[in-house]
Amino acid sequence: MSRYYEADERAFEGEDENGAADASSSSTAPAQQPGAPVERSHPLGRHVTLTTAVFLNCSQMIGVGVFSVPGVVLKGTQSVGLALLLWLLVPCISFAGLTLYNEYSSMFPDRSGGEVVFLEQAYPRPRFFVPISFAITAILLSFSATASIVFAQYTLNALDIERTPFRQNALAVTIVCLSACSVILSTKFSLKAVNAITFVKVLTLVFLALAGIAVLLGLTPVEDPYVNFKHPFDGSTTSVNSIALAIVKVNFSFVGWSNTFTVLSEIKSKDPARTARRAGYISLGLISALFFLINVAYIAAVPKDEIENSGQLVAALFFDRVFGQTAARKVLPVMIALSCLGNILAVQVGRARVIREIARQGILPFADVIASIKPFGTPAGPVLIQVGLTIFVLLAPPAEDAFAFLLDLASYPSLIFSAATAVGIWILRARREKAGLAPAPFKAWNLVVWADRGHDARVPPPGGQGDVSFWYATYCVAGLGVLAFCALYYYVWIRLLPRLGGYEIVQETKELDGGVRTNVLVRRYKTRQSVRDTERSPLLLGRVDPEPPNPRPCT
Repeated sequence: MSRYYEADERAFEGEDENGAADASSSSTAPAQQPGAPVERSHPLGRHVTLTTAVFLNCSQMIGVGVFSVPGVVLKGTQSVGLALLLWLLVPCISFAGLTLYNEYSSMFPDRSGGEVVFLEQAYPRPRFFVPISFAITAILLSFSATASIVFAQYTLNALDIERTPFRQNALAVTIVCLSACSVILSTKFSLKAVNAITFVKVLTLVFLALAGIAVLLGLTPVEDPYVNFKHPFDGSTTSVNSIALAIVKVNFSFVGWSNTFTVLSEIKSKDPARTARRAGYISLGLISALFFLINVAYIAAVPKDEIENSGQLVAALFFDRVFGQTAARKVLPVMIALSCLGNILAVQVGRARVIREIARQGILPFADVIASIKPFGTPAGPVLIQVGLTIFVLLAPPAEDAFAFLLDLASYPSLIFSAATAVGIWILRARREKAGLAPAPFKAWNLVVWADRGHDARVPPPGGQGDVSFWYATYCVAGLGVLAFCALYYYVWIRLLPRLGGYEIVQETKELDGGVRTNVLVRRYKTRQSVRDTERSPLLLGRVDPEPPNPRPCT
């Protein structure tokens, strides 16, 4: 743990300069600091090197986006120049977000989980409200069905097996379960698998970029590779909505640059925040350059009108024109399936840490079970939660428009939390200054914080209809409804029921096997000053602890 963060934690937990805790501490003690307690012994191990951190980011970014999104973006912008400009602009926005995360991680270098940690520290009041809201939305939307479905589709295609709903779902469920077994059985092995798969994925992108250069040099069957680059901005759309949607699509391809921050406490380094910062710059810089070159390759090899009408098959058109139909039918599906596999692994590793951090805040049922690392020293509980939700989504497919609606629904609460994260950096700066704490070792420019919010705008489409058959803003209303439900749940559970029951809800920190530390929420009754003063019953488990033989004052 860094010396910088130790001082802050001791201020919260009442430790002296030598790190000795107060004599009254025990295996269960009142939690004084906001959010989940720091685990100084690193129960999940420290297996993440700089190379692994870079590959964790790259593996999540290299999914299906670069193989499918460029055609949709070109159709929305209606010009080659504007489309390529967006592939340069959006990485700048991602770099702004990375800078913001760098400052947060320098404040909390020994906490995994990423955004969940930043929000709990920035918004401790109203007590438990932000953690509860984030927990409900993050867990319910933590499935990885999209990548597993695409993996199944392209794998069946590569093997020349007829695709049926049963085969597709069966293969998707199988790959999700196999990936989960890897993450549950061994963190070390799963990270090595991510490294190996991502290395091949990066080589694949390099191959595509070099193929594009070969096209421009006239070394392929493509006759006029520069025809699409003449007058590149002719016909550019003037619709703000179309540009905003294109930015969202491009941004989708870069999701994953923050994956390293979800395993921050597992980074094998004297300064985990610095390593995560370097990994972010390397991975985002590398992927940004490769994505841009691949888009240039697509435009050089495929006529503009074919790209616009290709939907999600622009990569197939590129392979067909440069390497022939055989390569397009055999090689491309393998490349995309491999990209999806690496994406599934990387997401499961990262999201498991997010869910575990949510559990360690004490607001989930059976929080100590979910936070536990038994029996393999890995976050088995959070991985099983992800798998269960993914299988549910796979086996209970929605109607025609519902899947796109669910993806939009997931994006809206995330948008709100993302904006709250940006504002939270200013809140923490002011709070630290007021408390007399030193400034964060890394500080993001205020202009960068504003730039990070640049892709959050939503503009109504003409006619009020987007990519679904019903009202385009339905997902916005539904997303706000989810947050309203979180607020109602918070009020009933944290405010109303304690008032009616004559108790208050307090956090206590539990010490579990393997160095695991987690908070639990308990009831502390206010009435009947005698025995009931010390009655504590773990929330969400439905049991009441036996009354102690000798009443003691509440702590």
